Amino acid sequence: MMESQPLQAPTATAPAPGSAEPAGAPPAVTPGKEFTRTCKGLVVVLIGGYVLLQLLPSSLNYLAIIPSKTIPYVWTVFTAGYIEQVLPGAIGSSLGLLFCGKDIEPAWGRKEFLKFIILINSICGILAFCFAIGLYYVTGKESFLVTPLSGFHGCLAGFLVALKQLLPNLELPMCFFWKIKAKWMPFFVVCFSSIMAFIVPDSINFLPTLVSGMYVSWLYLRYFQRNPLTGLKGDPSDDFSFPSLFPAAMRERGERVLEERLAADNAGDTEASPRGHGTAED
Repeated sequence: MMESQPLQAPTATAPAPGSAEPAGAPPAVTPGKEFTRTCKGLVVVLIGGYVLLQLLPSSLNYLAIIPSKTIPYVWTVFTAGYIEQVLPGAIGSSLGLLFCGKDIEPAWGRKEFLKFIILINSICGILAFCFAIGLYYVTGKESFLVTPLSGFHGCLAGFLVALKQLLPNLELPMCFFWKIKAKWMPFFVVCFSSIMAFIVPDSINFLPTLVSGMYVSWLYLRYFQRNPLTGLKGDPSDDFSFPSLFPAAMRERGERVLEERLAADNAGDTEASPRGHGTAED
């Protein structure tokens, strides 16, 4: 039986004396160098799930979320996150797990890493079921009730948020020579997935799970996780606030619009006040 991996001190770098480290922010983390045993074991699960579907296609009914059958097969909301239906999905999820996990698991430890995966996959499964039922009632299309929903992409989206917290300036390869910093990866993935949902209508099934995975993981890391590196609950730093998930220009734009609306409302109240006094005096 493998022992739990202890917190690996070499991955955390204490802030230099006098440095402006935000209160509650986790210490600096260095990128991992090797794939962890936990991630390799989970890859076996993902590949094994795909192989099982090829050998026994009917097993999809008992492992993936099929909204019309979920009520009797409630366990599928917990198993669907580990079942990839197509080979590209199995390969992509495996690679994403290996490369993200080698940076995240050493900082959190095996127990917290597995807890995160189980939590995100389970909540994403529940939300995917609810979203499919909602789409059925809104559109009346029965396809939303019978389309099998599964895949590890919700958890991968959560990993991107975790990397934003731990290694915001880590450059992640996209294609060829193009790289993007980890802190912008969640926003980029949401935008790209939203565009693809319009180009390839079937891909809309993935969008709710991606968004759910990101938002749920941010909520957990922001408010609930007992950070193994600091011993504190959550991460209240400004660098991990919800607006930080978006480019600075877009948040600034939202604040400007809000300020303009508030100013307009205040001006309207100021104009209405003298009129009210004048009417009372008459």
